[in-house]
Order: sequence, then C-alpha cells, then structure tokens
Amino acid sequence: MHPLEAPVTRLLRDVAHEIVLPRFRNLAAGEVAEKTPGDPVTIADRESEIALNAGLTALLLGSIVVGEEATAADATLLDRIDEQLVWIVDPIDGTANFAAGKPPFAIMVALLEGGDTIASWILDPLSGRLCHAWRGHGAWIDGETIRAQGSGAARLIGGISTLFLPSDRRDVIEARAAGRIDMAPIPRCAGEQYPRVIQGVNDFALFERTLPWDHAPGALLLEEAGGVVRRLDGRPYRAGSKESGMMAAASPRIWDDAAAILFD
Repeated sequence: MHPLEAPVTRLLRDVAHEIVLPRFRNLAAGEVAEKTPGDPVTIADRESEIALNAGLTALLLGSIVVGEEATAADATLLDRIDEQLVWIVDPIDGTANFAAGKPPFAIMVALLEGGDTIASWILDPLSGRLCHAWRGHGAWIDGETIRAQGSGAARLIGGISTLFLPSDRRDVIEARAAGRIDMAPIPRCAGEQYPRVIQGVNDFALFERTLPWDHAPGALLLEEAGGVVRRLDGRPYRAGSKESGMMAAASPRIWDDAAAILFD
C-alpha cells in the first residue's frame, strides 16, 4: 500500500461525513448559488474544498491544490496544473444532483506529478463506494481489483452527454447513433459515469466539456482497469489540456467501434 493511500481515503470519508452528507437535502435557500447559468454551487462544495485543500497539502508538503471552486474564482490556477505535485479536487461532482436532493454525486481527487495523473480517488458519499487507482499498479473498487470488460450487449451502450454540445454537432451525433448505439441515461456525475463504463453498465461515454476535476480521477481509474480515454481524434487525454471533446471506453476496440459510428 502506498503511504498516501489510507490517509487520503480517511480524509475523503471524513469530509463526506462531516461536511457533505449533513447538507444533503438540508440546504437553505441562501446556500445554493449559480457560478454561471445552469452551473450551481453550494455551501457544501465550498466547505468541502477548503477542508480537502488543508488536508491534502498537509499530507504532501510542497504540493498545491487546483480545485473547482478556487479556479472559478481565479482561473489562473489552471496554469499551475503542470507543476511538480498538484492535487486536482472536485469537492462535489454532480452538484446539480446534490442541490436537487438526488443521487448520484461524488467527491473526487487526483494527484498529478509534472502534469501526469499518478493517483486518483472517487468516493460516493451515499453508498460509501470508493474507487481508487495508482498509475502502473491497477485500479480498485472497495479494495477489489477491477478490469473493464464492456457490456457484452449486441449493440454498443453509450453514455453520450449532449449537455454542452452545440446543437448542430448534437444533431449529427444523435443521427449517427440512431439504430446503432443504445443511448444510456446520463448521470450528470463523472464520478458515477466512469465506474459505469468499468462495470459494463455502459460500453463508452462521450463528453464535450473536459475540465480536469471532472475527468482526471476517472480517466486514470478507467485506464488502469484496461480501458482508454482519448480525444476525439484519437490522441490520449491529458489533464492539463484545455481542449474539449473526449471519449472514454472499456477497451481500445470499443473506442474504435464507437468512433467509427459517431465520427467517421
């Protein structure tokens, strides 16, 4: 076990128990706001990030935190993502679900070294499920080693997020998918979407917006489980990139098959 594995896990569980869950279905009117239209933030997001920032930097001296809420206030933080030791923090992934009083939502952390994701944690506060990965050493859910297999269904099952797609591109993708891909419901929570791909609920997931706190933790988890995460032209995903458009799949073959349908 890596020396950071247990203390980071304890930190996430403590933040879930002490900050996030007490506010679930218990938010006052003034405790929910919008950063931008349709992009909510709650007092629990902010307090969770403060606690994670303090705890993570104490665990790894010299590290910095690039968190979703801090970056919303100061976008230049993203310019530091390629520094030597960086924690990427999503204090509540799936805030729209959390604010509406429904699952799923997650707490997500990734550790980057020189811009490369080397470890990740995804905690489901409601079920207690912990997904965890270390670069080159594997991926686990609740301590059990996991391998992505795909659904095995006759047609590909795709979680296709059209929320941020321009309408013309959305129409093209939906037309190409019709009759060839079974469209799965979107959880609006990357911390749930990536485990669904690993566990065979979905074969692949397509995303337009690819902010690092949404995808660095899940991308490493899926890759260490044998899946792939690539830009739409086939290049590997890297957390520090400011590009949009990405597809995650349970295997290289599934990625190629989905790309041939959706993009060729």
